[in-house]
Amino acid sequence: MSLFKRINDNIRANLNALLDKAEDPVILLNQYLLDMGDDIADAENAVARQLVVVHKLKRLYEEAAALADKRSDQALMALQKEREDLAREALKEKNLYVSRASDYKQQYDHMAEIADSLKIQLQEMKDEFERLKARRDTLAARAQAAKAQKNVADSSRGFVKDSSRGGFERMEAKVLQMEAEAQIAAGDLSGGRSVDQELEALGAGDAIERELAELKAKLEAGE
Repeated sequence: MSLFKRINDNIRANLNALLDKAEDPVILLNQYLLDMGDDIADAENAVARQLVVVHKLKRLYEEAAALADKRSDQALMALQKEREDLAREALKEKNLYVSRASDYKQQYDHMAEIADSLKIQLQEMKDEFERLKARRDTLAARAQAAKAQKNVADSSRGFVKDSSRGGFERMEAKVLQMEAEAQIAAGDLSGGRSVDQELEALGAGDAIERELAELKAKLEAGE
């Protein structure tokens, strides 16, 4: 398991533990992204240092290989000028540079492989970071909607309770009672029938008496 993966797994484990206890998961998600951003920065520095080592080994390998070629040419030149002793020394140094170049090449290949692996892991961390940012935005919106829905539900719950509805009904009955009492009081103050009502009653009695007198007159006339 790579160092980057261990760091990432540890962050995930800590995040899951915190989320189980969190009242506001969005705050912890933001903190997780901040921590992950710091880890990405550290990973970038690690990759950069590794690439420095790779470039240095490559330069040493190329220099040693070039010197080996140079000593090989110099040994041939010394033999052409009948300087066998000098050619022998050149060949010794050539072999030394060849061995050195081989060692540098092996180290270079190994370090370059590690650098490639680190770059892949770093890119994976960056990709996951972007995915989590998008998910954070979605979760933040959902959390806000859930809070708003809960607030509305809590506020509206008081309006539908039986006690509240019963209170309004009691107040309505009280108002009706007050209106009835006011009407009764108004009737008592009037002292019974109004003057208009009394006059109408008298007029109705006179009409009946006249009609009765007319009937008697007819009977007496033998009609």
